Amino acid sequence: MQIKKLGSQGLTASQLGLGCMGMSEFYGDRNDGESIKTLHRSFELGVNFWDTADMYGPFINEELVGKAIKGIRKQITLATKFGILRDPVNPSKRGFSGKPDYVKSSCEGSLKRLDTEVIDLYYLHRVDPATPIEETVGAMGQLVKEGKVRGIGLSEVSAVTLRKAHATFPISAVQSEYSLFTREPEEGILNACNELGIAFVPYSPLGRGFLTGQIKKFEDFDATDYRRFSPRFQGDNFQKNLQLVNQIIEMAKQKGCTPSQLALAWVMAQGDFLFPIPGTKRIKYLEENLGALNVLLSKEELDTLDGIFPKDAVKGLRYPEQMMGSLNG
Repeated sequence: MQIKKLGSQGLTASQLGLGCMGMSEFYGDRNDGESIKTLHRSFELGVNFWDTADMYGPFINEELVGKAIKGIRKQITLATKFGILRDPVNPSKRGFSGKPDYVKSSCEGSLKRLDTEVIDLYYLHRVDPATPIEETVGAMGQLVKEGKVRGIGLSEVSAVTLRKAHATFPISAVQSEYSLFTREPEEGILNACNELGIAFVPYSPLGRGFLTGQIKKFEDFDATDYRRFSPRFQGDNFQKNLQLVNQIIEMAKQKGCTPSQLALAWVMAQGDFLFPIPGTKRIKYLEENLGALNVLLSKEELDTLDGIFPKDAVKGLRYPEQMMGSLNG
């Protein structure tokens, strides 16, 4: 596993990270014991870039990561996020805050739950439309000056917003959904990150699991699975998108790898400044994902994948319509 420079403010991270969200919510039942074993196995295999957020649970995913990180904290590049408000009694209710006082109080909460003195990478999860980005980022920069955070990041932002933020305080990383299934970052934010020396962290690089080839019908989703409510996995969209995945499955067979490894290899081939964070709660899939490091794609193979997945190939919004408004596009 290669450890690379993450951004331009002194952070480093493994070239593949681990998204921890699904360990606590959104993708079926929890199994904290299995999740902690997966986190520890990831560390054994050289994955030292762990990603969580205060809204996952809410709060319980940070607590889980805080337990798993004991004894290895100094070897982990720990990332968490704030800015999405959820009511613990009714978690489906959402709001946003990037107010300076909330930045500070959120950080204190995350430090406590993660049982750490410093957060390596602290992201604004979603831009608060009621608070100028300069005010939010200014407060995040103050956390760096106080030694509570080592670097700051943004999630799901436009290139325009990124430039405003970076002019206020240096941004280390931008996190957005990016995969063969979701190619919107190619419209500007990828180039902006590369130009400014900012790392780009693709979440859901496996198309929320659809690119693994494991999902054949809608009923394969657990009754509590978030994807049941995603337009991409409903009705005709499901069937049309499945036809795209079937082409990936065939190409992977010819390549001698799994569909997951092929899809991850494509993401990693988009630039050295990318740090994908595929999420899983199972050791089996963690180890499979890491096999992508051994999959090298030729220009012809990359062109073939681009041909299968042009920008408008995937049918359906990536979030339910009411959630799409939270994206700073």
